[in-house]
Amino acid sequence: MLPLAPLAATTAIAAGRALAGVAGAALGTATGGTAKIRKTAQDFESMFLETTLDKLNGSTGSDGPLGENGTGGGVYRSMLNKEYAQSIVKSGGVGIGDQVMREMLRMQEAGNAAAA
Repeated sequence: MLPLAPLAATTAIAAGRALAGVAGAALGTATGGTAKIRKTAQDFESMFLETTLDKLNGSTGSDGPLGENGTGGGVYRSMLNKEYAQSIVKSGGVGIGDQVMREMLRMQEAGNAAAA
């Protein structure tokens, strides 16, 4: 059994810190920034899902459709996980992106209120 909760928490904290820096710069100049915020939130969710899928598939060994293909198998497995993650996000995701977007919009409103 994989300990997913600590993995999710660690990944979310690291990505949240990275996004806070990016979001702070992006939100400072936002006029039509909602689309940019949505894109950033979706990118975060995709990255999170890709990391999670990498960890899940790493624990299954080299069995499966990609089998043991030397070092190339790992590259293709990583690319497959990235495509899976992007497909999940395009089909509505798991809700992480929506929560990140709401938090970024809240940060933007707080920044605008402080500036006014």
